[in-house]
Amino acid sequence: MRRSLTALTFAATMLLVAATPALAHDAGEGLYGETTDKVVTNFGFALIAFFPLFVLTMSLIQLALDKRKARRKAASKVQGSAAHWAGGW
Repeated sequence: MRRSLTALTFAATMLLVAATPALAHDAGEGLYGETTDKVVTNFGFALIAFFPLFVLTMSLIQLALDKRKARRKAASKVQGSAAHWAGGW
């Protein structure tokens, strides 16, 4: 057990050390290209637009599902109140 823990720790350390040079290709440029102030600002504006739209979309989905749930409960209640279900044993 101790040997495998040591090997796992060594492997994780080597992956962390090797990850930095592997990700820094093209003289440190990212996948998008050169990071300028304009790129960072536009990305920030995109985030500002994304989160309210995401919350609105999820809220509308939840509202629709709640309405569906209420309709199903009402239908179940009406169906359960039929005359042949009244009474007990």
